[in-house]
Amino acid sequence: MRSSATTVDQYLSELPDDRLQAIEAVRDVILENLPDGFEEAMNWGMITYQVPLQRYPDTYNKQPLMMAALASQKNHMAVYLTGVYADPESRKSFLTAYQATGKRLDMGQSCVRFRKLDDLPLELIGEAIAEYSVEEFIALNERARS
Repeated sequence: MRSSATTVDQYLSELPDDRLQAIEAVRDVILENLPDGFEEAMNWGMITYQVPLQRYPDTYNKQPLMMAALASQKNHMAVYLTGVYADPESRKSFLTAYQATGKRLDMGQSCVRFRKLDDLPLELIGEAIAEYSVEEFIALNERARS
């Protein structure tokens, strides 16, 4: 369910109440833990947390480097964690910590799917968001590209 919203406020206004509450709670955790230098924007039909093109224009697709994203899909909500996808050590730590929460993990490569807020360990999401500074995330991306 890709949104055509052009602003985060517009995206949020389109959500049904139950999804709005969950997405806003996850968004709050992301914003509380987001390192300086990343920006919140709408991209790819989702709320994204990205390196501004002014800071790092040399991307393979000429789009900002997406560090994380938040979306309401047709059958679930999702938080995308690019660092967990791109860094095997981060992924291993994340999976171990997630398992320790006792919550059921429904995850793709970078996408952690959840149907209700209680399904998601918010503290762990915050830790994953805080893991990389802009400089570290750019370096991670450059290592992955080479």
